[in-house]
Amino acid sequence: MKVAIYSAHKFEKIYLENIFKEAHEVKYIASPLTVETVSLAQGYEAISIFVNDDASAPVLQILSKAGVKFLALRSAGYNHVDIAEAKRLNIKVARVPEYSPYAVAEHTIALMLALNRKLIRAHNRVMEQNFSLDGLVGFDMHGKTVGIIGTGKIGSVVAKIMNGFGCNILAHDKFENTELKNKYDVLYTDCETLCRESDIITLHIPFTPETKYLIDKNSISKMKRGIMLINTSRGALVNTKEVIEALKTGQIGHLGMDVYEEEAALFFEDRSEEILQDDVIARLMTFNNVLITSHQAFLTDTALKNIAETTLRNIECFENGKTCENLLTI
Repeated sequence: MKVAIYSAHKFEKIYLENIFKEAHEVKYIASPLTVETVSLAQGYEAISIFVNDDASAPVLQILSKAGVKFLALRSAGYNHVDIAEAKRLNIKVARVPEYSPYAVAEHTIALMLALNRKLIRAHNRVMEQNFSLDGLVGFDMHGKTVGIIGTGKIGSVVAKIMNGFGCNILAHDKFENTELKNKYDVLYTDCETLCRESDIITLHIPFTPETKYLIDKNSISKMKRGIMLINTSRGALVNTKEVIEALKTGQIGHLGMDVYEEEAALFFEDRSEEILQDDVIARLMTFNNVLITSHQAFLTDTALKNIAETTLRNIECFENGKTCENLLTI
């Protein structure tokens, strides 16, 4: 089968090549899928896209006319795909539901620790031969209350790690995890109570119309002053402009973010020679209590290998007419 792989970044290409090998005729396309690049899929029955590619209705319509029948996502999230339009066009869509919950969970904890102990600032000082400890005071994680919004695979791993730190754990999810309650003393509660009682809040839910701007000035106002907020899930869960206002007043004391609502125009590319046009992220970058990483929480060798393997398996299920367990349906 002829397969076109969009957004084939250098960091993942070696894993894709090792897994795909000679099994299919593969074209690696460095550019993301957009209206402008969709013509590159002409003649390919299957394409694979990454998290910030555009699979909106207009793009899917062009893909359908080009003969594309299968869309293999290299991500768990699929809010960048118009699933209803794909169904109408009879384009099958499959995702990678789980690649490594440990990768994202561990990065979440890394953001917490780096912010708390001011590791970036401390490192920069030492590199300048400034060995002063003034302004570097953190806090013991032990005994703090951590609020976890979303206890799926990633959120559950975060809860287990936080339990190991000796934290009190609150959680909010539609579905309660019995193991977390019984074995790790996780207390499920409503979102308002979680916001009010937590010292640290971390987000691990998918983006849906219902979860858009879950974190806004209203929810922030209910949080403890100086709250640490971590988002390694989806950028649009957070109203960034309202978070900036809370950072300015000190209501939010620390912000760690691996995702950003407008990241598609920024992340995954070297833009060091460009003039930054995004005023919102530019403002965020001025705070010394904000730590931003560019959607790298998933970026481990284990995760990349698992993504490549599942992507290939999804494509081969489609090619061979087999039932694909990762197929998306409405």
